[in-house]
Amino acid sequence: MMKRKKNLIEDNTTLIALSDHPEQTYGSIETCVATQENKNVFSDGVTRIDFVLVWEESVNPLKSAESDEVSSGSSRDTHRKWRTEFLSRLQTAGLYQETKEVVQGKTKTTYVLLSAPWHVLCYYAEEISLRVPLQVVTTPISNWSEKILEKLHIPNIMAQDVPNLPPDYYTCQFRSNKLERFLGHENKDTFFKTTQRHQILYEILARTPYGSLKRGEVGIGRLVSERVLTAAFPLHEGPFEMPKTPIDPQSLNMRQILHHCWARWACWRKYQPLDHIREYFGEKIALYFAWLGFYTGWLLPAAVVGFIIFLFGIWLMVTDVAAEELCTSGDAFVMCPLCNICSYWKLSSICYTYKAGLLFDNGGTVFFSIFMSLWAVTFLEYWKRTSSILSHRWDCSEFEEIEERPRPEFTALAPMMVRNPITGAEEPYFPETQRLSRTLTGNMVVILMIAIVLIFLIAIILYRTILSIIIYRSQNAFFIFSAGRIASLTGSMLNLLVILLLSRLYTYLAKIMTRWEMHRTQTKYEDAFILKVFIFQFVNFYSSPVYIAFFKGRFVGYPGNYNTLLGIRNEDCGASGCLIELAQELLVIMVGKQVISNIQEFVLPKLKTWWHRRKLKPAPSQEVIDEPDSKPELSPWEANYQLLVCEGLFDEYLEMVLQFGFITIFVAACPLAPLFALINNWVEVRLDAQKFVCEYRRPVVERAQDIGIWLTILKFISYLAVISNAFLIAFTSDFLPRLFYRYTTGSMSGYVNFMLSVAPANFTQSYKTCRYRGLRDDKGQPTQDYYNLLAIRLSFVIIFEHVVLLIGRIIDWMVPDIPEEVEIKIKREHYMAKEALAENQSLSRTVLEEMERQISELRNRGRPQSPMNNISSPSSPSPEHEDKPTV
Repeated sequence: MMKRKKNLIEDNTTLIALSDHPEQTYGSIETCVATQENKNVFSDGVTRIDFVLVWEESVNPLKSAESDEVSSGSSRDTHRKWRTEFLSRLQTAGLYQETKEVVQGKTKTTYVLLSAPWHVLCYYAEEISLRVPLQVVTTPISNWSEKILEKLHIPNIMAQDVPNLPPDYYTCQFRSNKLERFLGHENKDTFFKTTQRHQILYEILARTPYGSLKRGEVGIGRLVSERVLTAAFPLHEGPFEMPKTPIDPQSLNMRQILHHCWARWACWRKYQPLDHIREYFGEKIALYFAWLGFYTGWLLPAAVVGFIIFLFGIWLMVTDVAAEELCTSGDAFVMCPLCNICSYWKLSSICYTYKAGLLFDNGGTVFFSIFMSLWAVTFLEYWKRTSSILSHRWDCSEFEEIEERPRPEFTALAPMMVRNPITGAEEPYFPETQRLSRTLTGNMVVILMIAIVLIFLIAIILYRTILSIIIYRSQNAFFIFSAGRIASLTGSMLNLLVILLLSRLYTYLAKIMTRWEMHRTQTKYEDAFILKVFIFQFVNFYSSPVYIAFFKGRFVGYPGNYNTLLGIRNEDCGASGCLIELAQELLVIMVGKQVISNIQEFVLPKLKTWWHRRKLKPAPSQEVIDEPDSKPELSPWEANYQLLVCEGLFDEYLEMVLQFGFITIFVAACPLAPLFALINNWVEVRLDAQKFVCEYRRPVVERAQDIGIWLTILKFISYLAVISNAFLIAFTSDFLPRLFYRYTTGSMSGYVNFMLSVAPANFTQSYKTCRYRGLRDDKGQPTQDYYNLLAIRLSFVIIFEHVVLLIGRIIDWMVPDIPEEVEIKIKREHYMAKEALAENQSLSRTVLEEMERQISELRNRGRPQSPMNNISSPSSPSPEHEDKPTV
């Protein structure tokens, strides 16, 4: 009882104070400290720019019309009509507008600057369930590595002092009639954060029609895709370069802080400023970088263990008895031809290749497979904990269940309205039967594309076989000796090229299909799109490694009774086995794709930016000619227009998830895969940071509760990795045959001869006998050792799978998804929000009358498309036109 009473007292004394500290404001960071001059304003120097619309036109329309007469005779007039209608509706919706025109050679670029007044912000803040602050959270933020290093009294080289740390708040959904209960309500200019203003503007732009609703002529996305507008974006908060003169770090803008403390290569060993990233780019992008940093950190122990296993393989190369026996065998083992026109060869000729195979095929890989399977499960469990901490700290823990609104495009195009069973609000609805039929059609496209991938896989298999035959017929001794390796390596490179080309084609098709399926929320839309693309990419990237690991060399037959495909003898593994070929395939696809992707991410944005700026370079005026050293300063909207369009996070996530598959599903074949992944990810974090801070236009903030369906996909991969590694070790690796031979004979002497069978007498030609890999008798029938080894292999798969999965379940049970302290904070926040919004304290009459007069009229007209209020100009709004809502 005493403890409960004490908690009651604490709640009563710490409940929301009505802005006892006026200096603690909420909103844009420009108001938190004395910052540099803000140029993101209208000509009046006061009205803030929330969004920019851009389009380009030819200065000489007659000449342009003549050149485009056949292809687009009336498109120019149609586009102009749509733009006029769209801007008119935005003005009616209450948005301030200011137009700027810039002539560059023969092109005129028009910029329309948009700003939302206070009552429009309030209406949409309530409409889209924006969260606003109730009270500052004073609990310090730290991570586990900081705590461990502090306890061990070890200097933390990863820590850095990042200025302007965004404060943490207890928050709840905005209600205009409870305005005084929120922190920072005194200042209307800064009450809503800059990113929240961007969200509101994008909501209005995305649901405003410009033509026929039946034809889907709605929203900014369609206008940009139809080239009616060339761009629509919010502005960055100033330049990213540091000022040339010394300046107080607290007065830097957020973009400068992110560049100096995050995007530079010198920050490669520093913690990422996740709260700053979230403040500037939003929760969705911040969660991606949080996951990428977390994943990269967890790769470190995996890379260390993998490198130790690789060193163990190097030691085996020198000391392995079977390898020494093979290399010194001389003419003892004459091997049967590997193809119909190939010649006999000596087993001792593959000495170095066999030893190289020991780097990847040894007893240490069994331990490493178990380690990586448990590593994957533990990594995902601890990420779920980290994700729950971040989602609560960033006010997204209930986003998908309660707060997420329908997509603006869905809102505009849905044919009917229904009541949301959770919130009770009327929401647009698309019939499930229609969506199901569209989804089935989309799935048929997925199946068709998977069939195309398998056709290409068969084509590459045939390519390797045919190329080997061509090389053997060339009579060149060097090429004949390396025919198998040349065919395998070139096949891997050709496969990588096919993979990259098919990926681009299918991603484009998946976007069209997912948009057509009409998913209600952005989360469901993205999940459907991601699932489509991942299923295809999974088959696209992993089909060749799966073939090499589990099918290649399994259906060859034996000398005198070889199996064929389309008249060509089935492909066999190389002389040194399939595992080294699998390692080669993994390195070519994984490392090759990573190198190509990083080059693209580093070079292409810079080339695109250079070309875009060159194209937009203004025509030189007489003043510039007279003063060649002077460079005209660009306005913020011109400078931002020269940047690249942010392409989202899908490609970034897909690259990392496919990488996760390579280092878990096939890790038994390549212990160095985690090391290559770690090196790549260190580079990836800085490349992505530079793109978002320096190369991309500022994206519209998107909220997210977690990394979405990617977590489900990662779980699927982690379970698949257990099964895959079990079969790899049992049927592809030489680990179990070596173990079986050592157990039955007591040593490894004679192992090479044990694993070779003698070809049937009717097959041999010039030689008396020849040997081939397999446990068969002189008639080609499996021996008793074959069946004993098969039973051992199947038993190993079952035991390995059950033990690893059982330990994984124990780890899952021991590590709760949500830490106890986070659960307590969530309950307390619910209590505070309930108390704050339930208190019946009246607002001041002036605020109440003004807010109710503007917002109630917007809602009394049924279901508005948007609050539409005519504003004649930003500098002199017309009171009589300020409150005219229309549908």
